[in-house]
Amino acid sequence: MSSSSMALSYAAVLRTRYACRTFGAALLGRLSYGMVSLSLVLAIKEATNSYAVAGTVMALFGLTSVLLSPTRAGLIDRYGPRRALLPVAAAYALLLTGLAFATSWPGAPGVLLGVLAVSAGACTPPLGPVMRTLWSDLVPDRRLLQRAYSLDTVAEELLFVTGPLLVGVLVHVAAPSVGLAVSAALVSTGSLALISSPAVRGWVAREKTPAGLAPEEGPVSAVQPAPLRWRLLHGSPGLRQAIATSAAVGVCLGAFDLLVIAFADEHRDPEVVAWVLAALSGGSAIGGLVYGAVAWRASSRPRLAFLAAALGLTLAATGLSPHPYVLIVWAALSGLFVAPAITTGYLIADECASPAARTKAGAWVNTAFNAGSAGATAATGLLVGRFPLPVCFSLAAAPVVFSAATALRRSPLVARGTAAVLELERERTSDAEQQPSVNG
Repeated sequence: MSSSSMALSYAAVLRTRYACRTFGAALLGRLSYGMVSLSLVLAIKEATNSYAVAGTVMALFGLTSVLLSPTRAGLIDRYGPRRALLPVAAAYALLLTGLAFATSWPGAPGVLLGVLAVSAGACTPPLGPVMRTLWSDLVPDRRLLQRAYSLDTVAEELLFVTGPLLVGVLVHVAAPSVGLAVSAALVSTGSLALISSPAVRGWVAREKTPAGLAPEEGPVSAVQPAPLRWRLLHGSPGLRQAIATSAAVGVCLGAFDLLVIAFADEHRDPEVVAWVLAALSGGSAIGGLVYGAVAWRASSRPRLAFLAAALGLTLAATGLSPHPYVLIVWAALSGLFVAPAITTGYLIADECASPAARTKAGAWVNTAFNAGSAGATAATGLLVGRFPLPVCFSLAAAPVVFSAATALRRSPLVARGTAAVLELERERTSDAEQQPSVNG
């Protein structure tokens, strides 16, 4: 390994000034997300003795959390973490505490629980998008940023494995509502620690001068970069590719969870479900770390297309497994492409967004993944039993393969389109700088 590769190791990421403190705070808060879903379902089921109420409330919580994620991230971009993240995190923690209190006694009204869950989902703090934006500030080197994003993606995935295990330990010694209280404590503590990090100070300075010009120079100098919504609709095919592929990956993985359960039922081996999902997560962690350590020559967009195609094809092949042990092997192979694909989507979002819209761009990628996963789970339930399992696996893999094929076909157009957007923004900034300042 060359000295350059050694200098760009994961240790170099963590040795970056303020990186460990900031990353640790973000992970502490994000551990709450790994615990809250299972805690909420168990607590509501115990309080109402109804799976229907528990499922409905959980769906409302997840729906509001996912759909409003870009809006919350936009508030962070506009006002900065110290002014926007703190009240959002405080409201979220208080609402989770309210849910913990409401589910502590049997007979809690389902309507009350639904209102609290919707309100909590609407206030879910975007700790993941905020941390990825901070990585862009902490690690300006793009090769090192790839490692930082890979480390972040793998760590977040491990949190979603660790969180349910912690809830399982808690319910053996306390009521499920305690899991909600612990989730509230984690997110409030992690958010407060993140906001207090010196790494956030640069964000505040950037917010005060988003276009590189002081606001007191007058209205003629207040020309801003193209809004993110304009980029999505007109000028950033790279960002659209990242969002579409992320949604397709979410569809693929959301369907896979349910298909694995159906496979286990068909082979009368329910214990294999945990092993298959563990193999997928383990493969994803290994793939993410290896991917982040390689200095790739190809640009991010062709890499994303390749990773998406590889993920879709291996998951489609998984449906042909004749035995649960073979399914475990194919799941591990498929997992090798999961974290790299998600990481590359975030890298593209960071490349395409202006500094004042990075958080929202990353949140769109994350929202697309979560929405795709949730929608696929519901749709797959309609497919299972109507079609053979190999066909169901192939249908689940089709969107991600299609997104890869479309991206490869359009790659020259993507490059030209992105260049046009960047040139337009350079012209807008140049025009702003050439305007004379107005001083009273």
